[in-house]
Amino acid sequence: MRVLVAYAAPGVERLVEITLAQGAVVADAVAASGLIEQLPIDAATLALAIFGQRVTAQTPLRDGDRVELLRPLAVDPKDARRRRARTDRN
Repeated sequence: MRVLVAYAAPGVERLVEITLAQGAVVADAVAASGLIEQLPIDAATLALAIFGQRVTAQTPLRDGDRVELLRPLAVDPKDARRRRARTDRN
C-alpha cells in the first residue's frame, strides 16, 4: 500500500511517499519515511494524525492515507486570542 508522510514547520515542508505491506501501522510509516532522522524533529514531542484526525502510533493504515507529524503548539490558541483582544481594546 502507498502512504504519504507529511511534516511542516516554519521554512520546512517535507512529503515522503512510501510503500508498505498490508497491515502496517502509523509507526511503520514514520520509521520508513526517515523524516525524524533527516530533520531536527524531537520525536517525543510529536503528535500523529491521518488526514488531520489524531491517531496513535499503533493505528492501522489504509492505502492512500496521509500520515502527518504534528509539532507542539508554540502558543495556546486561547492565550493568543486573549492577548489580541487586550491589544485591540487599547
